[in-house]
Amino acid sequence: MKNLFTPRSVSFKEIGFYFFTQYQLHLQLKDAVDYAHKKGIVIKGDIPIGISRNSCDAWVSPELYHMEWQAGAPPDDFAAVGQNWGFPIYNWAKMKEDGFAWWKQRFEQMSNYFDAFRIDHILGFFRIWSIPAHAVQGIMGRFIPCLSVHANEFGESGIWFDYQRFCKPFITDEVIGEIFGDLSWKVKDLFVRSNNQGGYEMTPEFETQKQVEFYFENLEPSAENERLKLGLYDLISNVILFEEEGSLRQHFHFRIAMEKTTSFRYLIPHIQEKLKNIYVNYFYRRQDDFWFKEAMQKLPQLKAATNMLVCGEDLGMVPGCVPEVMRQLGILSLEIQRMPKDPEKEFFHPNDAPYISVITPSTHDMSTVRGWWEENKENTQHFYNHILGQWGTAPQFCEPWINRAVVMQHLYSPAMWSIFQLQDLLGMSDKLRRENPNDERINVPANPKHYWQYRMHITLEDLLKQDDFNEELKGYVVNSGR
Repeated sequence: MKNLFTPRSVSFKEIGFYFFTQYQLHLQLKDAVDYAHKKGIVIKGDIPIGISRNSCDAWVSPELYHMEWQAGAPPDDFAAVGQNWGFPIYNWAKMKEDGFAWWKQRFEQMSNYFDAFRIDHILGFFRIWSIPAHAVQGIMGRFIPCLSVHANEFGESGIWFDYQRFCKPFITDEVIGEIFGDLSWKVKDLFVRSNNQGGYEMTPEFETQKQVEFYFENLEPSAENERLKLGLYDLISNVILFEEEGSLRQHFHFRIAMEKTTSFRYLIPHIQEKLKNIYVNYFYRRQDDFWFKEAMQKLPQLKAATNMLVCGEDLGMVPGCVPEVMRQLGILSLEIQRMPKDPEKEFFHPNDAPYISVITPSTHDMSTVRGWWEENKENTQHFYNHILGQWGTAPQFCEPWINRAVVMQHLYSPAMWSIFQLQDLLGMSDKLRRENPNDERINVPANPKHYWQYRMHITLEDLLKQDDFNEELKGYVVNSGR
């Protein structure tokens, strides 16, 4: 590799260009940070949880990553089939050998520019949702590391373990008809074959979602082909368990949202109940101590490597051990009004935020307050009456005063930090807000065609001229003690 960087290398000029560019960017960012510090401004950065599999990091040290896996997220209210981010997962055992030097270098470099930073998806330091390379949808993943379920546990629970029934796609005439309707004949003709169980199995050419994806990529796009492709994804994911690689049918992991599969629905009720008990234990009990120890091997060393204030994005399917780890290490949590961590609550009230936290009405992965207001009228009505304390019917659209009320709630919260997307602040002004709130959204995680396409509609120079708005906002910040 060293030969690439010598002046005699044929690639030296091209590589040197990127060296030069990166160095100039470093100087410019450092100058901007120094200027901000002189003005009494604290700069907060972000550390993404993953790296691109085509990145310099992956090329230089491929042993630090498991390239055969894809990181993502399990299904939630925003992505019914989960998320597949595509980047490899970390080989933590290898990273531990040199005391997590790669992470420490990363933090050291960031400390040149930032006073605080957010660890994106801090849950990944406990466990990461990992999708095999042959899958497309996040729903095909499992947590790594994770304590598996041994085959004996099913027998101990009174379940006769049927590998074919639990671990292979459950495909019958009824299932095919339910998913494909009038296209059922085509599925039976092209994609499945009869098995000795009285049902069907995927043909060898279409056993994985990646094979299905590749097949349809080479066909003319059409509504019918899209329907077939997504339906075949559903067939392939219609399983109860995933076998752990190399375990010789001894260790298994539950498919997330098992109870929503037709495979589960066609089981007799008492088997359903017994499986549910093991499933709940697998996801919500047996892993907690294990994941606690996993995080405490990594996070204390990484936190000690920097003087920056550390914030953690602790959203999603949060293990019970996460709050205690973050409390012990003094890592700020993230609190979002419409994503309460208490399952008994519909909304989180800013007044209830702990001091060691960051609070915000919306993140870059969510709709803005205005966009959210129009998504579900029932939710909006409850918010209007119970969180904003207003009588009567909620306005159809998020009027400027509503934006203002939400911002004020967050500014007066006891949380250490209260942060906002600029769009939520501009929403307080009927002159400065965009006409269409859907144009305000930055990122839709479940839609790969809607990544980071947002562009501000007002220049900074024009925004500086908005004296009335700027004085109003300044007054709110000052009066709230922010």
